[in-house]
Amino acid sequence: MLTKQELEKYWAEASKIYLNHVSIDCVVFGFHEGQMKVLMLKSNNEEAWYLPGGFVLNEEPIETAANRILKERTGIDEIFLQQFHVFGDPDRSKFHNDIYRDMLPKEKNFFNQRFISIGYYALVDFVNVTPTPDAFSEICTWRDLDDLPQFQLDHELIFRTALDTLRLQLNYQPIGYNLMPKEFTMPELQKLYETILDKKLDRRNFQRRILAFGILNKLQETRKGGAHKAPYLYEFNLENYRAALTEGLQGGW
Repeated sequence: MLTKQELEKYWAEASKIYLNHVSIDCVVFGFHEGQMKVLMLKSNNEEAWYLPGGFVLNEEPIETAANRILKERTGIDEIFLQQFHVFGDPDRSKFHNDIYRDMLPKEKNFFNQRFISIGYYALVDFVNVTPTPDAFSEICTWRDLDDLPQFQLDHELIFRTALDTLRLQLNYQPIGYNLMPKEFTMPELQKLYETILDKKLDRRNFQRRILAFGILNKLQETRKGGAHKAPYLYEFNLENYRAALTEGLQGGW
């Protein structure tokens, strides 16, 4: 936990280098062993869980700030980022950590001002991420979507809005390049879509439709092992994938 002196130094610096009233909150999605996951932080000395977030430097573009914040939490850059909503309820940004809040007078506490938060969701390769806590957190870790802790502030609303937006995106843009390994089987890709959508998809229809999009290359290699016929491996056709991100896909799931 930060000391009073460390807090005074942090907040004095924050009030000079960051924009007032503007914050960024990020919903970082990963996919591993058939499970969709979200990156979360646990506060120092309390059972309070938050999404990764931060502030915007005075002369910094918003997109640059979001990438900087996520690089600090994940250790990777060039992340797929999508801005999806702005959260501005007047009471949303109350700082709920009583230990920190009571250590300094209100006028010296950078968090006591009202913040609107710009929401981003990110899609990352799980194995490349090194979860790293910030100064106010003791843990930064992945949590399964079906085993999430209680969110603090309005972070559950931010998470749910991001997930709904991601599900909607599946109807008109491809998903997977930032979440899957370089080579994967069709059942593995289908599992990703089913996990995001939270519903089962017909195997034959899924394969027919995903191949019709033209965003996959079928490889000659197969996935070895198992009792059944080894499934073929696929990789994303990056040129077609990026074109589909721009031009969109036809039809939904």
